[in-house]
Amino acid sequence: MTDRWARAEERYRQREADRRYRRDDRAWGRDGGDTGGRAAGPHDDWDDYDDDTNVIPRYTDDDEPLYEDDSPLYEDDGYDDEPEYDEPEYEEPEQQAPPPRTQRSSARKTAAEGKPARPARGSRGKRSRMASRKAAERKRKRRNMWLIGGVFALLLAGAGGFAVKKLIGEFGPAEDFAGPAGPLVVVQVHSGDTSSQIAETMVEKGVVASTGAFFEAAVRNSGMSSVQPGYYQIPSRSPAAEAVAALLGKNARVGNLVISEGRLLHDQHDVNTGARKEGIYTKIAAASCIGTGAQQKCVTYDQLDAAGSSPDLAALGVPSWAEQSVREAPDRKRQIEGLIAAGTWDFDPSGTPQQILRQLISSSAASYESTGLLKSGAETELSPYETLIAASLVEREALPQDMPKVARVIVNRLEVEQPLQFDSTVNYSLDRTEVATTDDDRATRTPWNTYAMSGLPANPIAAPSLNALRAMENPEPGNWLYFVTIDQKGTTLFTESYSEHLRNIEKARQSGILDSGR
Repeated sequence: MTDRWARAEERYRQREADRRYRRDDRAWGRDGGDTGGRAAGPHDDWDDYDDDTNVIPRYTDDDEPLYEDDSPLYEDDGYDDEPEYDEPEYEEPEQQAPPPRTQRSSARKTAAEGKPARPARGSRGKRSRMASRKAAERKRKRRNMWLIGGVFALLLAGAGGFAVKKLIGEFGPAEDFAGPAGPLVVVQVHSGDTSSQIAETMVEKGVVASTGAFFEAAVRNSGMSSVQPGYYQIPSRSPAAEAVAALLGKNARVGNLVISEGRLLHDQHDVNTGARKEGIYTKIAAASCIGTGAQQKCVTYDQLDAAGSSPDLAALGVPSWAEQSVREAPDRKRQIEGLIAAGTWDFDPSGTPQQILRQLISSSAASYESTGLLKSGAETELSPYETLIAASLVEREALPQDMPKVARVIVNRLEVEQPLQFDSTVNYSLDRTEVATTDDDRATRTPWNTYAMSGLPANPIAAPSLNALRAMENPEPGNWLYFVTIDQKGTTLFTESYSEHLRNIEKARQSGILDSGR
């Protein structure tokens, strides 16, 4: 029984060794034999195994592992190298079982019986496997280095191409016109524009070939810092340096308009001097000119007068709060009076007369509304358009320091339905004007003469300043009903007493301010 156990154990170990480490017979120092590593013998068959034990137990040596292999190539890779056997419950036979045998004792027993024992795995085999692993590792490292080097080379080539393209695009010569320059075009410079933004506008208008060319020329000219918002005439298709020079030229700016306080749409003449006082239409016409000499083009006074008389109020930019009163104006030529405010304005002179008026009226309406005009009637009970009319009277009748008091006189007289009796309303419809008015002029009934009618004029009689508008929106508290300017310095006296007012008028006569040129 003991021999049978030893032989069974040896056959099992030999099969496992052959399965995991395939070797031919010569590797074991034998000339032949079967590949299972067993020598032929009379006990190769299991037929003579008559023991009732159905399981071959596995014996190992406590001092030496069954398989000596510390190579990392045999680390657990998820597959079992050794088959698993379900060991049934073992019943101890009546005969005493032999004590467990170690691998060495079994090997010696097998050798004694003529069975070839498994030789120990030598250091040469172990070194061979280690060399193979190192060679494979070196090969894998070389392959990885080549891959990394290839990727790096591709990235380097791409970066180099991008850099070359960038240098050519950004640092190469910018596209520029060679000249000669073409016809004049109007370019707008907005408030807050940088040189780069001005360059973009220049390209859009066809003045320069590229933003880069203009910008390079602009940064070389210190005068660019003095460019003001507005409209400029510049030749089209200009070399960038010439475009910058034209922008900074003395006569480059166009469409710049200054309207003084109290100015009317139409021209008037002074009775005493005969000098013409230019109206707003004359001012606009002069500011609209583009070019010089025979090539100069301007919008004319008559064209503006005709455009301002158009019944198409929307095309003129008349604000909604004034539209109804303007539509009911007694004189179409004066219907937009007061809607162009006093101040400094910029307009596009290349537009039509109607477009120019629309731009100025829209900008003025926004300026008026910024003072609170639309909410100004809470105290005065005047509509926004009526407030604008009253502000034009304040502008024509008072100096800035007296405007809030004159505004109060207007409100007080309207409340008691007393005629305003302002000389400025008499002069409005006259071609020849003066501070003093004649009895005939005052007696002439017009839609604006406040001597001949009660209430406000039909429309504003001048372009009011924002100071006059604010004074009319917030009149100074007081009971005044009368005022008169008594000298050339502009000294004005206010009173609620008519008898005192007459005495003040006499002071004005003595100063000569009321002397008529007629």
